[in-house]
Amino acid sequence: MRIFTESRCRKMIAPTMEKKTASVFPATFPGAPVIYLNTYSNEGQKVYETAQAVGCPTFSLVTISNLDWNHDMAPWNSPAAFKNGEPFTGGADDYLRLLVEEIIPRAEKDLASPPAWRGIAGYSLAGLFALYAIYRTDVFSRVGCMSGSLWFPGFKEYIFSHEPKRRPECIYFSLGDKEAKTRNPVLKTVQENTEEIQAFYRSKGIDTVFQMNPGNHFVQGIERTIAGIQWLLSR
Repeated sequence: MRIFTESRCRKMIAPTMEKKTASVFPATFPGAPVIYLNTYSNEGQKVYETAQAVGCPTFSLVTISNLDWNHDMAPWNSPAAFKNGEPFTGGADDYLRLLVEEIIPRAEKDLASPPAWRGIAGYSLAGLFALYAIYRTDVFSRVGCMSGSLWFPGFKEYIFSHEPKRRPECIYFSLGDKEAKTRNPVLKTVQENTEEIQAFYRSKGIDTVFQMNPGNHFVQGIERTIAGIQWLLSR
């Protein structure tokens, strides 16, 4: 794994393993929290710049890209959600091990000091992964699940029947108000599942919110991501 600096505010970690890339945007303030964000494409710079523009509290951001999306973000095997789509091949545990054992230690060497707390966030399938992660490791205390793929078969039942490795301090959920308006019998469950999962955590006394946004799944992904991060930082 190589570490190199692109600019004063950005450092890159380029793991040779599996060609994944983590971009580190370190805060200069000692003790600032750090949020890990798995991304579909390399939008880390845009997320970081937008977070600064809207006045997010000081934090470090680590974004991971070049993921094998339907493998790394999927908790277990499942058929394709779309006609002619790719199946999900359940590689989340292996990827989480890479994140915890290699990416996090190397990324945090570039921080001014150990973070006050670690959060994990993601959009779409990465939102599902963020929630799954707290059931497999205790390193994250806050979760952002933005337009999360909580339609994933068996996931709601998994949440209801398992305990997190560490009780989360807070969890953010969001969804577009048109995401459930589909004929796809799997995808149409996303709003119901999200509402039920959020209510489940609330019943456990966990600080949580569900934000409904206008539009479908592919509208304002950056803005929705920032809204979730901003909420996590405000708690």
